[in-house]
Amino acid sequence: MKIAVIGAGMLGASTAYHLALAGHQVIVFDEGHPGKATLAGAGIVCPWATKADDESWYALYAAGARYYDQLIADLTARGESQVGYRKVGALVVADDPAEFDAAAERLARRTAAAPETGGFQEISPEQARDHFPPLREDMKALFVPGGARVDARLLSAAMLRAAVAAGAELRSDLATLQLLNGRAILRDGRDQEVAVDQIVVAAGAWASRILAPLGLNHPVVPQRGQIVHLSLPGVDTSRWAVLLPMASHYLLAFDDSRVVIGATRENGTGFDYRVTAAGQHEVLSAGLHFAPGLANATILETRVGFRPAGPSITPILGRVEGIEGLVIGNGLGASGLTIGPLAGKLLASIAVGEDPGFDLTPYTPHPRMT
Repeated sequence: MKIAVIGAGMLGASTAYHLALAGHQVIVFDEGHPGKATLAGAGIVCPWATKADDESWYALYAAGARYYDQLIADLTARGESQVGYRKVGALVVADDPAEFDAAAERLARRTAAAPETGGFQEISPEQARDHFPPLREDMKALFVPGGARVDARLLSAAMLRAAVAAGAELRSDLATLQLLNGRAILRDGRDQEVAVDQIVVAAGAWASRILAPLGLNHPVVPQRGQIVHLSLPGVDTSRWAVLLPMASHYLLAFDDSRVVIGATRENGTGFDYRVTAAGQHEVLSAGLHFAPGLANATILETRVGFRPAGPSITPILGRVEGIEGLVIGNGLGASGLTIGPLAGKLLASIAVGEDPGFDLTPYTPHPRMT
């Protein structure tokens, strides 16, 4: 089967990877927009502490984290060593004792059903700083050994390389759609039709523009996120745990003496690709509140990305009723780096008419016609 995937972020890369490995002819279209969420994002894979209580969504969230072990093993077996993923453990912290206790209750319930977490334990402030040295001196933590970090740039690139090695074609090109006799038709940047059997739109915050010519009012909009990268020259940060406050910000470290603080969640910005004074202040204030030991770190850069934000936390995954040959994957929002690799695998199955092995009924697109 010949399948086009529009978008080469985490979700599109995973879709192409799984389709190519299954022997299908795959063409990936990616226009290389500035602000792609995958290029900006630095991910914490630790769904078990989330406050969200939607059971079906949490099942997908947790399954996304569980799938990483298989994905990384498969990529490694294919010679991909730069995958950007490592289990370093997660520290769950909170200012409010009631929030801390509630997080402990959730972790007790959820880790019991998820052996990949390694369980969890409450640790002292001193022990917590062993895992994340800049942490505030009064902060005890809940430590989850199975928590992980992921560099989305590296992982999506690894999946794309593996897909190309398996025969996929990657085009840096504009893709547009039109509706003809109830079927989605794909055209390239020269306005030439590209004949394919199926089209998977995994274009993140830009998907609404791509789908509009089909008469679809796709309910996903860009949510700007500003993420600050700091440097601690000469400090080995490679094994530092990820830090997950029970708030909207997070901290994690990478191998190159780099610490990342994220992120703003700015609605109504459109595709305004800028670092703002308010965004920089928000992120740094939140980071230094929990990790004052970073006060003397060097600011390397601030990355800007546009999360594909839907009307709720529920992703959009599946076929579009009434339009032949069209599959959509979108709306993963802030959970995209955890769910994305598994969601791509599920989309690949849907595109070729196979049972994805996961109940995606809650995520089926419900198109609103213009």
